Amino acid sequence: MARKTARSAASLPDWLDLPEPQAFRPKRHYRTVWISDVHLGTRGCNAALLLDFLRTAECEVLYLVGDIVDGWRLRKGWYWPDAHNEVVRRVLKMAHRGTRVVLIAGNHDEMLRPYAGMNFGGVQVALDAIHLTADGRRLLVTHGDEFDAVVLYARWLAFLGDKAYALLLRANVLFNAVRRRFKLPYWSLSAYLKKRVKNAVQFICAYEEAVAAAARERQVNGVVCGHIHSAEIRQIGDITYYNDGDWVESCTALVEEPDGAMRLVDWAEEARRAARTAPALPHIQAEKETA
Repeated sequence: MARKTARSAASLPDWLDLPEPQAFRPKRHYRTVWISDVHLGTRGCNAALLLDFLRTAECEVLYLVGDIVDGWRLRKGWYWPDAHNEVVRRVLKMAHRGTRVVLIAGNHDEMLRPYAGMNFGGVQVALDAIHLTADGRRLLVTHGDEFDAVVLYARWLAFLGDKAYALLLRANVLFNAVRRRFKLPYWSLSAYLKKRVKNAVQFICAYEEAVAAAARERQVNGVVCGHIHSAEIRQIGDITYYNDGDWVESCTALVEEPDGAMRLVDWAEEARRAARTAPALPHIQAEKETA
């Protein structure tokens, strides 16, 4: 048995045990962190901001609530810069160092759904989960695409919408490239436009109601989801609705404090504040955690 354990340890990559890079801010300690809709493999993914957040966060449980890897985009063409590798390595490091990591498969990474119940490098794959908060509440954790009538009943329309959305995100990338030239922090043009389109607002409200109704049927106290890229904490009747947002537009996460209190973290806004108060500080950096 000892020989087998030694052999397993020897097979682990060296970078899992490398020391942390120098931190510019103290670690933040959470009981639980939820992130979703990272869309690794797309140009719209804000991997540098996500890395910056994950390097400051320590938690007992990390939920990856779907669409972490964008299989739809990768099937059409390969795009995978070093920063996307670093996100994967950071998550695996967290798992290696004791964080329980649960990946809820979404619609863009639906290729993972057949592997529900399996464990890869310390990452548990699931279709959904029930989370028990520190103050005793039961929360359903699900990506949420099953409540999206467009995805559920008109898959071809979902792909058409995905193409239009990809164009909007590409415009967002170009817009922020110009802002960087003028030393301005990240700001989401796509999120700004989406919040001002009446039909999008109506869809989000209907979606939230549908998710809350499903949570009520499961006899839980609340629900955590992603999918629609719209961070929100809202009470809908007896159900608390949480949406952790995304990392292509808003760059938000949902966190649970040690006492069970829940709140949203707007990391893009925190980065903007840091840039205003200390413009010379290399707040967002993509240094590698490799040997």
